[in-house]
Amino acid sequence: MSKKIKPYQGPAGGWGALSSTTRFVFGSQQPAANIRNLLRANQVKGFDCPGCAWGDQPGKHFSFCENGAKAISWEATKKQVTPAFFAQHSLSDLQSKSDYFLEYQGRIEQPMVLNRETDHYQPISWSEAFALIARHLHALEHPNQLELYTSGRASNEAAYLYQLFGRSFGTNNFPDCSNLCHEASGVALTDAIGVGKGTVTLQDFDHADAIFVFGQNPGTNHPRMLHTLRNAARNGAAIVSVNNLKERGLERFADPQSPIDMLTASDSRISSHYFCPRLGGDMAVVRGMVKQLLAWDSAALADGKAGIFDRDFIAEHTQGFSAYMAQVDATPWEQIIEQSGLTRAQITQAATVYAGAKRVIITWAMGITQHQHSVATIREMTNLQLLCGQLGKTGAGLCPVRGHSNVQGNRTVGINEQPSTDFLDNMEHHFNHPMPRQHGHNAVDAIQAMLDGESKVFIALGGNIAAAAPDTQATARALANCELTVQISTKLNRSHIMAGNTALILPCLGRTEQDMQQAGAQFITVEDSFSMVHASEGVAKPNSPHLRSETAIVAGIAQATLGDKPISWHALTQNYDLIREHMAATLPDFESINERLTQPGGFYLGNSAARYQWQTPNGKANFGASPLPSQLIPEAITAKAQGVLSTLQTLRSHDQYNTTIYGMDDRYRGVYGQRMVLFMNPIEIKRRGLKEGDWVELSSVWLDNIERKVGGFKVVAYDIPPGDVAAYYPETNPLVPLHSVGEGSNTPTSKSIAVLITKHIAARII
Repeated sequence: MSKKIKPYQGPAGGWGALSSTTRFVFGSQQPAANIRNLLRANQVKGFDCPGCAWGDQPGKHFSFCENGAKAISWEATKKQVTPAFFAQHSLSDLQSKSDYFLEYQGRIEQPMVLNRETDHYQPISWSEAFALIARHLHALEHPNQLELYTSGRASNEAAYLYQLFGRSFGTNNFPDCSNLCHEASGVALTDAIGVGKGTVTLQDFDHADAIFVFGQNPGTNHPRMLHTLRNAARNGAAIVSVNNLKERGLERFADPQSPIDMLTASDSRISSHYFCPRLGGDMAVVRGMVKQLLAWDSAALADGKAGIFDRDFIAEHTQGFSAYMAQVDATPWEQIIEQSGLTRAQITQAATVYAGAKRVIITWAMGITQHQHSVATIREMTNLQLLCGQLGKTGAGLCPVRGHSNVQGNRTVGINEQPSTDFLDNMEHHFNHPMPRQHGHNAVDAIQAMLDGESKVFIALGGNIAAAAPDTQATARALANCELTVQISTKLNRSHIMAGNTALILPCLGRTEQDMQQAGAQFITVEDSFSMVHASEGVAKPNSPHLRSETAIVAGIAQATLGDKPISWHALTQNYDLIREHMAATLPDFESINERLTQPGGFYLGNSAARYQWQTPNGKANFGASPLPSQLIPEAITAKAQGVLSTLQTLRSHDQYNTTIYGMDDRYRGVYGQRMVLFMNPIEIKRRGLKEGDWVELSSVWLDNIERKVGGFKVVAYDIPPGDVAAYYPETNPLVPLHSVGEGSNTPTSKSIAVLITKHIAARII
């Protein structure tokens, strides 16, 4: 494997994406099958891509991207992890392997149980596995000793049964991958507009005059968004990118599915403006825009002209305007400029674009949500939209871009540690079974409860919490402290080897595979970032005859544990229409779901805020009047540091989706054959007495006096603000303190880690 740093000069997409797609399709060892799979991805009577949650464009015959092709080929591999593999590799041996090695071995072929005496996993039958889980659950002192984790990949049907099982057992402990990424979006939007989802549809992007893109790298994380942004730019929309790293996907894009782009070597400019604030400085950027708009608005009114703000909308639909304006007026420009890292001229330029647009979309991702003040930042973006009435009209609104393809759907169908009273009342009435009312654990709470010995059984419906969660060593100890860990998975990952005293691996069908039940072939449903619910039906033959669907596995656990209470779980798995009938009876906007799913492309759940129905306690959309943070790294941290601090953000490489590492390249950032790199500004490299290619060690600074350190990172010069650095996760997750979380969201602050950088005397041998 060639290791090199070579700046990438081409556009995002283009021949590079086509070449990469081809390599991964053929690397699956069944290229013909995977080509057929790609043609059915995101299509009617096809399956939803197991990658990102970007919406499907109706009528597109080719609706997949490079990283979607990687995800599909990675899942639909011919390789298998059989009992012979586990006989060859002990648990101790597997713990020394890389994450890439583990997942590269292929699909798990049959259920496995850990034998602690031999230190090996060995086969177990499905009935024995379910009985083992039931025995452990019945032995618990109380239901809240159970943690039920979910990944955003799980279908609506599996997630609905999962939450029904957990609540019928007696717990609201539903730690979820969204707790680790987009929780701040749900909290902020619910407080502001009464619904924790975006207000726009995919079609709104075709009608926007300006689109502000905050904290995103769509070229890697949701490449199909680039098609949408390119089309919007061609329609005349101004694309304003606000991201602290220069990302190729937000600069230039060539559509690999466009013959014109490919044959003429042409590409499209994406961003009309690109601003690089300090890590965590986005709130100050928006506050500065509002402050400038306020000055222009006041001047216009003083001259007897129409103001910039939509005062009719503000008067009719909002509350808190005066308090917010007072907060804006009290925020000095000096603080805005220092904290944002932008000049006043740059902020004025962004405000000019906003003021000149009749229809504005603001969209954001995890570059915004993983800071201590993320909730306040998203409230600030919402404030800006409320000031100008940029909600509830075509081409305008708020758009959080979720990660996994059904992370939003999981929350909709009940994966929530703090369910609403209305939801619990509906469930209790429909199933004639009491539902627990005490709030449960989110992901950070669950890890702490396992560390403390309060929670004893951990079941994961997908995901890889050992790699995804913060404070890697603490998370590993938490899992090892459990009496039983259960992983429902397609491929081997880190969570299988950071196991409890007893551990099960239960292999499930992938999104691409046929799901045959007693009533015939079944489909499941997912919800995208635009509240569209649509069917997904696998087309490929299952990798192994021993695999079961996630829905059937959840039902098997529930049947073994609860019997036929409050329903016959096995009966539901025979025909998923029956599950959806229960969803229709208990979930708002899911009425007649089975009939509505016959529509090509599915159906829109709607958004109350987009209809000006504010489901807030006061029945209004609410301005948030938070001050800017006193400083981006808390004073207690800077006082504790013994050296010059930098702010680290964790991020994905281009050959990666969440914790799944497809390869060792990060093409758009010019990194090949390696992952242990630290991106730094050239000025910062020189100021620290370093040079490109030096090897460094990172240690984070936190208040608990626990040493968190990772080493062997090669310094790479990159266009990033001085004082900020970036590196890949999960390699840097050990640096994220478990209790360094966002205010109001409890989300780990993986984009704002205070670190010290120390030069290594000798290069790390990789």
